[in-house]
Amino acid sequence: MSAYILEMVNIHKSFPGVKALDNINMKVKKGEIHSLCGENGAGKSTLIKILSGVYPSGQFEGKIKINGEVKEFHNIRDAEMNGIVCIHQELALVPELSIQENIFLGNEPHYFGVVHQSDMYNRTKKLLNDLGLNISPNEKVKNLGIGHQQLVEIAKALSKNAKILILDEPTSALTEKESEVLLNILKKLKSQGVTSIYISHKLDEVLAISDSVSAIRDGQFIGTRSIGNINKDDLIYMMVGRKLEKLYPRKKRISQECRFEVKNLTVYDTENPSRKVVNNINFKAYKGEILGIAGLMGAGRTEMATSIFGVYPGKSSGEVYVDGQKRRIRHAADAIEQGIALVSEDRKSSGLVLEMTVKENISLASLDRGSRLVLDHDKEITAATQYVKELNVKTPSVHSIVNHLSGGNQQKVVLGKWLLTNPKVLILDEPTRGIDIGAKFEIYQIMNKLVDQGVIVIMISSELEEVLGISDRVLVISEGELRADLKIEEATQEKILYYATGGS
Repeated sequence: MSAYILEMVNIHKSFPGVKALDNINMKVKKGEIHSLCGENGAGKSTLIKILSGVYPSGQFEGKIKINGEVKEFHNIRDAEMNGIVCIHQELALVPELSIQENIFLGNEPHYFGVVHQSDMYNRTKKLLNDLGLNISPNEKVKNLGIGHQQLVEIAKALSKNAKILILDEPTSALTEKESEVLLNILKKLKSQGVTSIYISHKLDEVLAISDSVSAIRDGQFIGTRSIGNINKDDLIYMMVGRKLEKLYPRKKRISQECRFEVKNLTVYDTENPSRKVVNNINFKAYKGEILGIAGLMGAGRTEMATSIFGVYPGKSSGEVYVDGQKRRIRHAADAIEQGIALVSEDRKSSGLVLEMTVKENISLASLDRGSRLVLDHDKEITAATQYVKELNVKTPSVHSIVNHLSGGNQQKVVLGKWLLTNPKVLILDEPTRGIDIGAKFEIYQIMNKLVDQGVIVIMISSELEEVLGISDRVLVISEGELRADLKIEEATQEKILYYATGGS
């Protein structure tokens, strides 16, 4: 029997005008946690879709071997029958169904065509217990947090007797505690002989959890290294082909000119209007600074941002001042008119129209601003081309559908859309979530350039290293209240966590 549970041999895959994978050769040992790293657009997703049967045999060149035996997958079920199950970044759960119904959807235990409810319940209960989840199998998925939903996906994979578990950015939306639980479960599965292929842009996480790591760059296989023979700088070099001398290129800036102020902002829960999710927050932001906003998930940071921008769906009160003048912001058009822009947390659902082109997305927030564009297609193309060039968006053309771009390049398109409005205040909610280290670096450089031009950048981030690395000042929010306003010189991870967990 082969020493490798999985071998991908001479894999080639092309799309019209693009060679996505060029002679990929990758081997994975049984029972190891094998990380797969690369920039957005490097080819990771394409490789995983081949392995999981999304791209069937015949649509690519090369061979897949399982335990030394060549296999052909004509669909996802063929891959699953061979023990390969993929958990995608966008979870494939039905919110209105129970946990047990989601786990066995399309694969229900039945006798003579009748679903055997008690069998399904008991098997679900065992799967949940094995994962350390003390939850009723009858609980609806919509009532679970994202961390527990991720574990339900793993339970679903294990119900299919997964031998090779593929996880695509599994912790991108998880809290630090939830991520720790997930990583411990992967270690437990490893001890039971399950092989994991782990895809993540969180390199510290990769180095902590992996036995070995492979890197792909521009569709080509760079190599595999055992985790004991690689450090973070080595891994970055394998991924991007160059050294990033300083990952967080923060400049020293001093500004005393207050250009933006929020007073007495209170935001109420949409489902329970008597509960405050943001409670009487007051802060100032200064011309030419990056103001970092830290806090745990659920602290009220996103609700605060969307309320300031006029798109929060519930009730809110408070005052917003731009250049010392009180501004009335009832909806997004008012915010744009006052020079406020918001890059939302979820670029795919609220930042982009995925089936529209790059140029259409970039011009979307500026179409009704006088004679600036007014559906003048020549001006639209000129503006889009300018921002594609300035932001280094990797796209065949401004006429390409934005859904075909990688995550990092989609994020740059969202940035381009808001930069075209000439904002005075740019609010970025988790601007680097789910994008690779090279794209992160480019976005930090864009932020610095904007600040040099006098734009106020307000950055909400769950990554403390990022907050400390790029901010000039840090606000810490806990349970809807502002707990601290820290100069960057006095801010530390320990201090931020202290205030984020309720310290005062």
